[in-house]
Amino acid sequence: METIMYLVRHGETEWNQIRRIQGHSDIDLNEQGLRQAEQVARRFRGETIHAVYSSDLSRARVTASRIADQSGSTISTRSTLRERCYGQWEGLTYEEIRARFEAQDETACGIETFEDMQQRAVNALTELAKNHPDEAVVVVSHGGLINSFLHYVTAGEQGTGITQIDNTGITMFRYTDNRWEVLQVNDTDHLGI
Repeated sequence: METIMYLVRHGETEWNQIRRIQGHSDIDLNEQGLRQAEQVARRFRGETIHAVYSSDLSRARVTASRIADQSGSTISTRSTLRERCYGQWEGLTYEEIRARFEAQDETACGIETFEDMQQRAVNALTELAKNHPDEAVVVVSHGGLINSFLHYVTAGEQGTGITQIDNTGITMFRYTDNRWEVLQVNDTDHLGI
């Protein structure tokens, strides 16, 4: 039994463009993000996709809906697929964070720990893989969550702090015999970059 899982980062938002931290804030796709959602959806045209899952935040949901339309699937949303919660940092740029919270510990600002987010990702994605033996699924999520999972699967060789996951970048995994394997990282060929 093996499951193929395509982890797709959502399309671009205005906050992505100006480097404002989104976290759990529900920010819509901008015009570029809508174009990217259409492009990644076309990438899956003709592929056999058995299910499409998405974070419940609109930037992921809208991206997933385009993919679902192309593959003839319906979307199931999961709050467990959300980005890391950044508490008081959400809506701020990195420069604003440095100026306002220079001496404060992250946990004092209501930020989800990296370990908690990573464990949430591992649990959610492994459950989905087990629910789809011998099938291919698309999961639309967020850069931080995807990178934390990649970090887990590669024992820190890739992922958080190392790997860039672009908007609508596709990272592909195989789940078999209770273990994960990376097949492809941040494929953006559909964007024509």
